Amino acid sequence: MIDQIVEYFSFPFVRNALVAGVLISLSAALLGVPLVLKRLSFIGDGLSHVAFGAMAVAGVLNFADSMALSLPVTIACALVLLKSSRGAKNAGDATLAMLSVGAMATGYLLMNLKPSSSNVSGDVCTTLFGSVSILTLTATDLWLSAGLSLGVVVCWILSYHRLFDVTFDEDHARACGTNTALFNAVWAVVVAVVIVVSMRLVGTLLVTAILVFPAVSAMRVAKSFRSVTIVAAVFSVVCSTIGILVAVIAGTPVGSTIVGVDIIGFLAMSTIGRFLR
Repeated sequence: MIDQIVEYFSFPFVRNALVAGVLISLSAALLGVPLVLKRLSFIGDGLSHVAFGAMAVAGVLNFADSMALSLPVTIACALVLLKSSRGAKNAGDATLAMLSVGAMATGYLLMNLKPSSSNVSGDVCTTLFGSVSILTLTATDLWLSAGLSLGVVVCWILSYHRLFDVTFDEDHARACGTNTALFNAVWAVVVAVVIVVSMRLVGTLLVTAILVFPAVSAMRVAKSFRSVTIVAAVFSVVCSTIGILVAVIAGTPVGSTIVGVDIIGFLAMSTIGRFLR
């Protein structure tokens, strides 16, 4: 088995997939912690549906890179959701539901009206649940994913203290001089970027998993915000690395395999957490 893994590492596409997978998983874990603590985990699911619809539109319009359309559309929807959440009660939930379901239905309709191949069902399933696309990254794809992911990590490090304040007590952060409206808008954009980039790794429907599983798993064994974040980041990177390697060796779908490893990791962390109490 070790010899087989070493042999696979000799292929550039495996190394590229691991680098991109680790960076994407790291940035998703960092954002997942505040999203879970603020009870906003569902936003990842809704925005991933929006990105799916945008990708379908990009396919109909023959965009060379679907991310060129899906990224700005998802960012715009993230800002709309942020604004609507400050309005009437439940307005944010209603807007999220309409955007996600509407985008998903529109995307599927467009893919059927103007299919890019003869196997529409296969294309839809691949987009929703992930495929081997992470294993076919070009140099441009790798640098784009790496650049966006590293940008997220840098933003998180530079705004750590303000992120901590806004996550636990937004009123206190505002009283201390933080422009919470602008801060939340910036982080809504960052979340949208991570979701679009993460779709390359696990597919549309599984994006929420790599945002939520690391954070929830880390909370089983860690107590402070800093320790939860560190454990979540390590958990996400390890699970993604194992998932990609297993997918390459066993020939299973990359996204589903990573989420499967996340589930096993969550169960293990829950068991460890019981002994630590």
